Amino acid sequence: MGKRVLIAEDEPNIVTSLEFLMGQIGCEFQTAVNGEDALRAATDFRPDLMLLDIMLPLKSGFEVCQTVRANPALKDIKIIMLTAKGRETEVAKGLALGADAYITKPFATRELLDTVKRLLGG
Repeated sequence: MGKRVLIAEDEPNIVTSLEFLMGQIGCEFQTAVNGEDALRAATDFRPDLMLLDIMLPLKSGFEVCQTVRANPALKDIKIIMLTAKGRETEVAKGLALGADAYITKPFATRELLDTVKRLLGG
């Protein structure tokens, strides 16, 4: 696929499985373990897509999403909120802030991969 994915997640076991899945579909990836690193990586790594947890240290996924969407240079990054926070209000907030998709943990591998491929045009 040759696309770049930023994995913004602070739980090591989830990072490992996401890295494996992104590698399986041929994506280059980078990880960030807090919101500030995620914003830095969005600028430096220039991912095509971001897998974004909401409960990140330093800056929440909501703040990261809002900041990315407000930056004209980063506005084309696709964002999938990937989080344990699945209440309707949180889903609505994530989508209102500009997330392209919202997937709750524990996630189904097939659903995640289908969503990633759809957003990356593959």
